[in-house]
Amino acid sequence: MRHLLILFVGLLLAACAQPPDEVLRVGLPTPVVSLDPRYATDATSSRLCRLIYQAPADFDGRFMPVPALMAWRMLGPTRYRFRLRGAPRFHDDTPLTAADVAATYRAVLDPARASPHRGSLANVKRIVEVDATTVDFELATPDPLFPGLLVIGVLPAALAAGPAVDRPVGSGPFAVRDVSAKSLALSRRADDQPVLFEVVENETTRALKLKRGELDLVQGGFAPELAHWLARQPGLTLTMREGTTFSYLGFNFARGPTARREVREAISLALDRQAIIGHLFRGQARSANAILTPEHWAGAPSLAPPAHDPARARVLLASLGHDRAHPLRISYKTSSDQFRLRIATVLQAQLAEVGIALDIRSYDWGTFYADVKAGNFELYGLSWVGLQLPDVFRYAFHSASVPPAGANRGRYASATVDALIEEAERSDSLAARAGRYREIQSGLLADLAYAPLWYENQVVVRRDRVIGYDTDASGSYDGLSRVQLRKPDERDAP
Repeated sequence: MRHLLILFVGLLLAACAQPPDEVLRVGLPTPVVSLDPRYATDATSSRLCRLIYQAPADFDGRFMPVPALMAWRMLGPTRYRFRLRGAPRFHDDTPLTAADVAATYRAVLDPARASPHRGSLANVKRIVEVDATTVDFELATPDPLFPGLLVIGVLPAALAAGPAVDRPVGSGPFAVRDVSAKSLALSRRADDQPVLFEVVENETTRALKLKRGELDLVQGGFAPELAHWLARQPGLTLTMREGTTFSYLGFNFARGPTARREVREAISLALDRQAIIGHLFRGQARSANAILTPEHWAGAPSLAPPAHDPARARVLLASLGHDRAHPLRISYKTSSDQFRLRIATVLQAQLAEVGIALDIRSYDWGTFYADVKAGNFELYGLSWVGLQLPDVFRYAFHSASVPPAGANRGRYASATVDALIEEAERSDSLAARAGRYREIQSGLLADLAYAPLWYENQVVVRRDRVIGYDTDASGSYDGLSRVQLRKPDERDAP
């Protein structure tokens, strides 16, 4: 409760709330890594790119691809024709054409550019500009879900031909006004509503800014008890929904103690996930058995969640010469977020009971994420956000997807899983693919490619002057396209 005491002192020092104005201020718990959709992989960057850019396709509530910037039809088993819908224009008022779509996706496929999304599009054999509004994608093998891979935002061809962009020009519902290391100013194209995203990494500071009216909305990034405390304050409201955010422990298969399966299994068996969900999350999460939620059409609802069996964990560690008196030492990397550090402390205590001494190393988000991508870890905790298509299996687990070619950050390698991924991609029916994907998830759990933890709820705390905002299961900021601000004469009293 220490952060609540700090918060209380901060509130006493605040003479009065800052009056609201026409700017909608959104607090970001983590910095933006990239505003170039060809390189954005972290949750914050991906969510903001959705606001700035349009992509050919999107997903419906059943996790199936639907037309967005473009509609499509199949010309044959390995050829899709995409046609622009309407007459889209970039924020600089130049027309968005088929040439821009082709240039963006050719850049992603260019090995020299090292886009982390390249592996997901490896089935693309050729991109053909048919005319100013039409692009054909030729595939090496049939793929009934291929349109769902075209969710990377489209850049102008001139920018797509160059290095990573830091001054984005997109065609989405929000245009960029200004970018700095700690903020991103956007303008809603429909009505010029300004939205300012501020990076406020300290949890207590974010809460104080919400209370004083210096922020209007924060999505995620609060410990559950702090989020509920804020919801009880005048002028603030909490909303919550079940989410698809998958949290896990990642292992290093190339070196260190977690390269041994016995160690990975001991770690997984030692974890009391339900205790963490009940006491730390206060029920704002549910136990996970696989990377895709059970509701997903390719999910694995019959797959048993990982067991909690500390006695078995002790036996495994004893076979390696370790116990509580002679613990196995493992370094654990996490972000400096206070709630993630609390989780790390609980993990440390649970693992200590079976003979593992966890050395917690916390870093600012940029440093932590860079270390994970570089494979510079023994054990880490992270989350996958906004997963829609099962292309994540190739992206995160295929042996050819080691960064920068993908997100196989632990250097996991399984000939069986590789073969199943490739077989699924060759299947020409959703039913056959779903069966293979369930086999893949069973194999990943058996190998402990990750140690599944939980699916986290999406939690939003907003000031009451923010009207009509809601998020979805993936935690997108799409609701900002519809949100309104209460007029000054309707504002709550400070």
